[in-house]
Amino acid sequence: MKKISIKLSILAVLLTANVAFSQEQKEEKVEQLDEVVLSDTKFELKKEHSGKIIYKITQKDIEQNAGKSVIDLLDNIAGVEISGNNNAKGTNLGLYFRGGRSRQVAVLIDGVLVSDPTGIASVYNLNLIDINQIESIEILKGSSSTLYGSGAATGVINIILKKASKKPISLNYSASIGTNDTQKNRKGNFDEINQNVGLRGTLNKFNYIATYGISTSNGMSAASDVNSATSFEKDDFNSSNGLIKLGYAVNDKLSFEAFGNYNRYEYDYDTGSYADSDINNGYEKEVKHGLKANFSYNKGELIVIGSASNLKRGFDSFNSFGGTTDSYLYEGKSLSAEIVNKYTLNNEFHVIVGLNYQDFDNQTNTPFGNIDSDIAKYTTTDSYVSIVYTGKNGLNVNAGVRLNNHSEYGDHFVYHVNPSYNILSSDDAKVKVLASYSTAFIAPSTYQLFSSFGNLDLNPEENTTIEAGFDASYKKWLEVSSVFFYRDEENKVIFNFDPITFVSQYGNAEGKSNAKGVETAVRIKPIDKVTVNLSHTFTHKSEDFNYIPKNKIVANIVATPFKNSTFSVTFKNLSDRNASYYDATIFSVIDTTMKSYSLVDFSASYKLIKHLTVFGSLDNAFNENYEDVYGFSTRGRNIKLGIKLNF
Repeated sequence: MKKISIKLSILAVLLTANVAFSQEQKEEKVEQLDEVVLSDTKFELKKEHSGKIIYKITQKDIEQNAGKSVIDLLDNIAGVEISGNNNAKGTNLGLYFRGGRSRQVAVLIDGVLVSDPTGIASVYNLNLIDINQIESIEILKGSSSTLYGSGAATGVINIILKKASKKPISLNYSASIGTNDTQKNRKGNFDEINQNVGLRGTLNKFNYIATYGISTSNGMSAASDVNSATSFEKDDFNSSNGLIKLGYAVNDKLSFEAFGNYNRYEYDYDTGSYADSDINNGYEKEVKHGLKANFSYNKGELIVIGSASNLKRGFDSFNSFGGTTDSYLYEGKSLSAEIVNKYTLNNEFHVIVGLNYQDFDNQTNTPFGNIDSDIAKYTTTDSYVSIVYTGKNGLNVNAGVRLNNHSEYGDHFVYHVNPSYNILSSDDAKVKVLASYSTAFIAPSTYQLFSSFGNLDLNPEENTTIEAGFDASYKKWLEVSSVFFYRDEENKVIFNFDPITFVSQYGNAEGKSNAKGVETAVRIKPIDKVTVNLSHTFTHKSEDFNYIPKNKIVANIVATPFKNSTFSVTFKNLSDRNASYYDATIFSVIDTTMKSYSLVDFSASYKLIKHLTVFGSLDNAFNENYEDVYGFSTRGRNIKLGIKLNF
């Protein structure tokens, strides 16, 4: 506690200094807060009409956190916990919303649901996303299967990519170098390098965007060597990301867009907790492309999206029993098509109707068995309807149903009801109360259905969520939101092992588990040049050991003390976390408790001239010694320096 108090005192001094300095500067115009969200209905909706607390990471937020990754920014959101973010680059990430698991969060990129059909849990790898391609991110918490289908049981991450500039041509370039040290091994070398270049523009009715980025890092071992007399070898990480979008506006009502993505990364990894390896390595490659059409008519809007994705990943792993190196190869293909229409009956009633089709297959080749893509495949066809009421009296209601038809387990029905009421809505103050009751489902993966451990009789996992809370603001300088949630989970897919017959197979667990908690966020703008963001998340689970802290506190201060400058300091504290790990020496899973920890990060940027911005960051400023994932290294004090060019 003494250590935390010292850090909080330093933050208070910094805040006081920033405020005092800012008051001496000339005031600028107050920037209007974002008032439109997409995630709640798939179409633009004023925030005052939404019955959800939707957190939005804007382009301004991304610019003020130059050098940070998508994962870094998500990890600071109330109700979001990402394990592995502070480990070596390329580490498998655990993404937890509201006490749920990674596969209970849906990830969308420009409206397209993305996943990994080769994985046990079909979880999309956030390591594949380059933040330089992103315009904004919306984070929707709570059950959302009626709108987004399987996987949206605890939340949705809606990533919106950058749009073409209105000029004929715009050039963007960014580069950074940084250290990549653990708390123990502090060499101070610039072992991390990032570069990105992009072109954007509009020529009459044609628009385009093309970006390409590379990232490399070295300097730290994936496994922790604190128990070793000698330092472990460094594990490399290399990634490349490409994006092309071509658009054509036929007229004001009809437009088309074609897009393509290429993402690849390669990495070294170690044997396990506190166990080194100089042999193990892996890679992951994703190629994605598609078409999108938007059509606006008198009382509505129609969106049609089609996409195809091919994801291939493989790795080599040293087999200590045979003294050989085993190779694993996974390839998954997915097709997706969706048509969704919003029709406005009048100023208060809107109807959203959609039809979604998905096709997945999985080809796996491992020393322990193969999966044939001719067998390991399934399709889903979902139809859904939502009715949105935005009354002039302050009452808003969002209600919907979805029928999921799965080629293996048949039909599954989910629904939601989400009322909200604007108690107060004036130019100075707004107060809204909200509540919801919703059901959700998570379909079994191709691996859980068709692998040697698969079970074709699996049922989808089911979730039921209740939430209630409020959202309030005052004169654009204060925003407060708080939400209580309670979630039941049943039919959880688990891995069963029979010690008598030595037979292993996936199955549905009996009984229910639950999670409950409170998410609170406060945004204060005492003066134009200072913004304070505070959040607290309380989460309690009836079971599971998956690195979710009971309490998480994040405090962030952003100051612009003089023109063209931004300074930011972030404090994060996580309480003790329950976790489990596999001990290969005794062939058993062990439960453990991870100690609490606190981190302080600094960042700054300054626009030197019209087209040139320099930035820097200092992460884990106090070199906190902690573990994020049991037995694996975490990043110590590290610096990053970079530039951005815009023409």
